[in-house]
Amino acid sequence: MKAIEVVAAIIKEDNKIFATQRGYGDFRGGWEFPGGKMETGESPEEALVREIEEELETQVRVGELVHTVEYDYPKFHLTMHCYLCQIVSGNLTLTEHTAARWLSKSDIDSVDWLPADAPVIEILKEKYLN
Repeated sequence: MKAIEVVAAIIKEDNKIFATQRGYGDFRGGWEFPGGKMETGESPEEALVREIEEELETQVRVGELVHTVEYDYPKFHLTMHCYLCQIVSGNLTLTEHTAARWLSKSDIDSVDWLPADAPVIEILKEKYLN
């Protein structure tokens, strides 16, 4: 099975998490944390800074690793490193996603998260959202 390694930004501000809706691919319409594939030679942190600049035209500071997800989709195995991030500059402009929302603990389950993101949601509710 093909293996893909990605990074994801859990952008947290005012006790809310930024979620994006995919606008492309097999999982179009599903909700996820923004991010993407690591390039050869990049650290996860470097990849995340680059991906968020590309996808959201925003600079972030990468913080702690929240969780690494290992998930088998039908066509590939996904390894996803999820980091807490803070906005340094920019306005979270959507360049690849169709929608975005700030979600609090009470409404974080109101969107249709992609399967690999679901375990991270539980961790956020337990440890990072009041």
